[in-house]
Amino acid sequence: MAVKIDLEKCVLCGSCIEECPSDAISVKDEIAIVDEDLCVECGLCVEVCPSEALSLD
Repeated sequence: MAVKIDLEKCVLCGSCIEECPSDAISVKDEIAIVDEDLCVECGLCVEVCPSEALSLD
């Protein structure tokens, strides 16, 4: 399982970055990226995303 970001829904608000306890989410070139090596699949980012752009697959 890993966190997936729907780039069409993502508005780059930063809520997921602030909430992530393992600092697995970052933005590069205006695109949100999940570092799967750091992600602990806790789902906190999914819960706080206002545009429902994140999911656990």
